[in-house]
Amino acid sequence: MNKSAKSAIGHTIRKLREQSKLSQEKLAELSNISYQYLSALENGKENFSIGVLESIAVGLGTTLSSIVQTAFANDTPIPKLNPKFLIKGAKLPPLLTPAHLEAVLNETHRIIRLMNTTLRQESGRPLAAYIQGNNFSGIVSNILCDSFSRLSPYKHNHDQRYPDLVCKNKKGNTLAGLEVKCTIKPGKGGESHNGHSGWHVVACFSIIPETGDIKFVHVMFADLVGYGKPSSDWKYVPSKRNADTGSQRTETYTTTPAGTAKLRHGTIFLDHESINISRWRTLPGVKAAPCSPFIKKKTIL
Repeated sequence: MNKSAKSAIGHTIRKLREQSKLSQEKLAELSNISYQYLSALENGKENFSIGVLESIAVGLGTTLSSIVQTAFANDTPIPKLNPKFLIKGAKLPPLLTPAHLEAVLNETHRIIRLMNTTLRQESGRPLAAYIQGNNFSGIVSNILCDSFSRLSPYKHNHDQRYPDLVCKNKKGNTLAGLEVKCTIKPGKGGESHNGHSGWHVVACFSIIPETGDIKFVHVMFADLVGYGKPSSDWKYVPSKRNADTGSQRTETYTTTPAGTAKLRHGTIFLDHESINISRWRTLPGVKAAPCSPFIKKKTIL
């Protein structure tokens, strides 16, 4: 059995026993087990069966399901955006407002918490322990897309083509599209499988080790020029084969220094308590609104 799961169950049994003002000897007697075994179980050092837990639950005057739910309940508040870090005046895609964005990001926090709660109840491990790296960021991107679709004017593109989301007027005409990317690397430029023109959002998040929850710390929007067009904001990165492992990465497109500068200047949310941008750079000559947190930086990337 997973060590953290044993510890969580054991800690809960001890807490419930103490709340009931029962000694280990008395609870062991009521549960028909030895107090030495109960002591080891409470300290997370002993395995247990469903039958044993049911007997202990009866001795505590509760149920097995209640013990399990209590053991894996997460009383830590779900992370929420601090509105003071929203940048006033930052340009957003048509019809999208800061209130939409705040709701969308907080909803993504909530969905990740729900997934973690279920996983921790079953195994004692959060989602990030199962799915790491780019795959985890991809899942966060998918959840963020769905949150946009439910809580903002930007809805799923049911054609399953670029872009991820589209915003339409009352006549059904498309006003704008939005491509979504999530990453654990704050300040990172855009990355795409197509390098198309249009609005892109890069949402950077951190993982909270104690709970496995995520917290968005930096969000950037920019209307980028597609690959192959004059003054393109994208560069092509061909597929490469790793000589040692034989694996081959997918061909992709990443933003040029100008494209990355546009994204950084398009910052709408920046958690200054988590992110230090003093060493970040933007390309000179890239137009920026006065509200950009990088407006005074003139050095090259």
